[in-house]
Parts: sequence; structure tokens; C-alpha cells
Amino acid sequence: MEFLLFLLRRVLWSLLVLVGLSVVIFLIARAVPGDPARMALGPTATQEQVTDLRHKLGLDRPLITQYGLFVAALSQGDLGRSLLTERAVTDDIRESFAATLELVLATIFLALAAGLPLGIAAARWKDRWPDTASRLVAILGAVTPTFFLALLLQLLAGYVLHVLPTTGRLDPADPFHADITGLITLDSLLEGRFAVTLDALRHLLLPATALAAATMGQMARLTRASMLEVMSQDYIEAARAFGIPDWLRVLKYTLRPSFVAPLTILGLEFASMIGNAFVVELVFSWPGMAAYGIRTILQKDLNAVMGVVMVSGAFFVGVNLVIDLLVGLVDPRIRIRGARA
Repeated sequence: MEFLLFLLRRVLWSLLVLVGLSVVIFLIARAVPGDPARMALGPTATQEQVTDLRHKLGLDRPLITQYGLFVAALSQGDLGRSLLTERAVTDDIRESFAATLELVLATIFLALAAGLPLGIAAARWKDRWPDTASRLVAILGAVTPTFFLALLLQLLAGYVLHVLPTTGRLDPADPFHADITGLITLDSLLEGRFAVTLDALRHLLLPATALAAATMGQMARLTRASMLEVMSQDYIEAARAFGIPDWLRVLKYTLRPSFVAPLTILGLEFASMIGNAFVVELVFSWPGMAAYGIRTILQKDLNAVMGVVMVSGAFFVGVNLVIDLLVGLVDPRIRIRGARA
């Protein structure tokens, strides 16, 4: 019963956040200086052409009417047409979102695969050389600017060592199209195109590494701090006194209760990267949603801007909801407190 109440509260809060987000982004998009119709048609367009386009876009109607039309279309999955690409915003986002999602999934995998072992090693051998080395790597990853690391990796691996590709998702000569899920690595595996999978992974490695460094550092530091706190508990001392093997004591009795804080950070980073990966996407010419969003903002493409923000916001809220549920499953005390709050 407590878990159902916990789930219901989280779902209701998520819906309220999405409603508030729709209001805020709608008002901000209208308040930004510049006429989207004029920017779409260019400086040579006549005033009659601009007025006609404003009427077609509904920009000459009252704000409350415009918002009502926006919500009505949004409820049907219609985000309008982009003035920049002259296509449905839904189609643009579907293509670019798949590219960003693939990059973010690879980033989270690298951050988890590197950050978790570093944190465990630092806690297990506290104040010894593994702890010092792990903390140094974690701090360097956390403080190095993403754009600097992206450029450094691109220069070293792509132009000095010539070992990895530096732009795009695939070799331009490869005609492969990801028509199943939009994720090239997964679709190529499903179709048995293993050479394409390898090429896609090679293109993923540099941008995912640049994007994963900061998250890896946070994961390592939080895992270390959480595990050291748990290691000071009486039941860990009792497990040591009963002769439970060191590896079992660390991985089962220490790591699980210590994983709540790193799991929360991992979820937040995963959700925020969908909209914040534009630096890496621009450096590596990655055709993702973040880079698409930046282009539409510069052109004041209202439908595209609101579509990108709403999709990013919905993804962020959805991932946070999943993380809340996972944390509640890992630590029952949290879901009980959440249900009673």
C-alpha cells in the first residue's frame, strides 16, 4: 500500500511539472524579442507576406487562445511545423532524439563502468594509493570542461593518432539507415550488420567519453563517500567479525545501501544530458536533438523550440520518476517516508 501511495504522489507531481513547463516555455517563446514570421521569410519579404504568415501561425490571436491551441495540438502529439526545416517538428525530433539518446546511453554506460569501480576501490582502500589515484581521476574528470575535453580528444585521437573518427554517427560511405529504433548500434545488430555496429561504436567512443567524464567523477566521489559512511555502521563490523569474505561484505552488504545517492545522480545526469549535450554534438557534428534545438532557438522557430523543450522536459520528468521508483525499491525507508509525506 505504501508503494502505491508513493507511486501515485510521484506521478501527480510529474504531471503538474509538465503543465507548469508548458506554460513557462510558451510565455518565454512569445516574450523573446524578434518576429518569427519575419525571421522565417527573411528581410526581403513584404509586410503583407509577414502578416499572412503570422495569421497562418496564429500569432495574431490572443495569448490564451494560442496557448489553448498549443495544448490541444500537444495532447494529440502534434508539435506543428518547423519554419527552419519546413517539416513536422515531430519528425525532426524523432530523428534527432534517437541520435542524442544513443549518445547519452553510451555516456551513461561509460560513466557507470568507470565511476563505480573507482568509487569502490577508493572506499575499500581508504587513504592508500588506490584511494589517491581514484580520487585524482575523479576530480580531473569532474573539473575538466566538457568542450575542452571534447576538442582534446578530437585532436589527439582523430588528427594526431588517426585511430578514431571525429564526426558524425557513421562513415558517410555507409548507406545504413536505422529504421527500427533509430539507434544505429541496436538496429545494425538486429539486422546482422556487425561491421556497421563496429563503425557506429567507433564513432560513439570519443563524444561519449567527453560527455561521460564529469558524470564519472561525480559517481566515483559519491560512491566513495556513501560506502565509507555505510562501512562505519555496526552491522558491517558484525559481518567482519563473523568472517564474511571481504568481497561479499563490500559488494552485497556495503554497496547496495550506498548506491542510493549515486543512482539519483546518474538518473539526473541521464535526463539532463538529453538537452545539455549540445557542446559535444556541435564539436563532433553529431546530428542530435540538442544541436537541433540550438539552431531553432537562433532562428526563433517557435514550434520547434517548444517541441524540443517539452520533449526534453517530459524525458527529464519521466527519468526522474523511474529513478524515484528504483530508489524506493533499493531503500524501502524512502518510499515509506514518501507515502506518508
